[in-house]
Amino acid sequence: MKPKETFFVIPTYRLRDVAETIEEYDRNFWANGHSPKMIIFDDSSLVNYKKYYPLLEQTKTVNDIFYVGPREKEQFITLLSDRLRDKKLDSLVRNLFRPSYGGNRNFTLRYTLGHLMVSSDDDMRPDALIETSPESLSSDEICRGKLFRKDESGYVHRSFDLLTAFEDVLGKKVSQIPENYEIGELVVDSTMDLETNTTKGYFRESSLLLRSGHISEDAIVKMAQTFRTGTNDIDTLDFVQMYLNNDSQINPDDLNELYVLVNFRPVITNKNWRMDCGVAGYDNRLGLPPFFPTRLRFEDYIYRLWIQQENVVAAHVDAVQNHNRNNYMRSPLVSEIFNEEISNLLKRKIKDSLYHLDDLTIKFGYNGDVTLQDSEEILQKITATHTEIVKAAQKAQDQDRKESLQLFAANLSRVFYGFEPDFFQQNVSRIIDDVVSQFHAALEIWPTLVEICYFQKDKQDLPQIRVDNQKLKTRNGAKSVN
Repeated sequence: MKPKETFFVIPTYRLRDVAETIEEYDRNFWANGHSPKMIIFDDSSLVNYKKYYPLLEQTKTVNDIFYVGPREKEQFITLLSDRLRDKKLDSLVRNLFRPSYGGNRNFTLRYTLGHLMVSSDDDMRPDALIETSPESLSSDEICRGKLFRKDESGYVHRSFDLLTAFEDVLGKKVSQIPENYEIGELVVDSTMDLETNTTKGYFRESSLLLRSGHISEDAIVKMAQTFRTGTNDIDTLDFVQMYLNNDSQINPDDLNELYVLVNFRPVITNKNWRMDCGVAGYDNRLGLPPFFPTRLRFEDYIYRLWIQQENVVAAHVDAVQNHNRNNYMRSPLVSEIFNEEISNLLKRKIKDSLYHLDDLTIKFGYNGDVTLQDSEEILQKITATHTEIVKAAQKAQDQDRKESLQLFAANLSRVFYGFEPDFFQQNVSRIIDDVVSQFHAALEIWPTLVEICYFQKDKQDLPQIRVDNQKLKTRNGAKSVN
């Protein structure tokens, strides 16, 4: 295995918009004296690859940019299948790496095996929204933030040295981390349920509070994340509440409020129920468990469970990134509500049946059963939201807003099978049964794939191409070397 490096990766399915992201992070790394290997992991179809890949070649960067797209991924999967020498396992391998939130991130784990990895989503940016009149945090407070309307003043953009913040802690013992880090058992969000990370309601201010606890000085920081602004890590139903509370908002997908940090400080914890893979870093030197290979938005929940084992800890680092929520190729809001409710049910079931943790995997007993109570609780929650939307439509003075609310209510009803209990229960059961069986199969074969990749990377790089873009020698005057 080659000497340890820090890789920066961007998993995406929106190749059209990645060029700007790459240039922004390249600028941040250059400004802070870093030259990491930067890799784009793209879930685009071949059609979109051919359409938008030329945009990458038009970028101007100091650092080399590498690309792993549909062709390179197929070559990689073929490599794994050849090493396994069992055609019956092909479907399991393809499921692990299938186009999905989790499948794409699993490619990042394989390509960075043996190294540190920092990962940012394609709609993240390496700066943050910080209030101009910061307030002091209370003794147990790690972070405080609040919502600002887009037309409000009172905050500024501030940039951070992201890679240094991650490299200060990743792969290091607790005894080696900087002295400005707080230490505790876990961080609790004042607005969210601890273990499922579902919100308790709509709040304009929130805080992260540190619960005290002992941490071994020999424990290793295996995963870390920055704080985030722009949007907080909130549920889709909270975006619905923002929509309902803003009488001037017509389109439910518009984001008219921004999450701004008041103050923050870094922390090391035994547990991390707030894992945010959109702004995360990992110690992948010896391998890590897979992300759940799912199109549901909870692929990183496995890490919230995995981090609970002995001598493994997590960090919120001394830096912040900004989320510019991108609606391009994003599922409609009503579909995201449905997906989140399914995800929340799966989180509870998997957590409650967890019985084993080790270096590369977890094991849980849940087999996919959905009870009548499970489905009824979801419907009760969503029908209450539907009623709120209908009432808001009746009260709306603006005709465009009234029609938008009516359409939103109709779409919500359709996505949840007309709120018909039997139909909903049957379809949810089928969805969850398929997902859970895929998870069990993925977790079983993953350690074997780690071993294959570990020895393969010693011989040669995994399939990837260097983007033939315009290479800058420096950003002082943007001098080009090609």
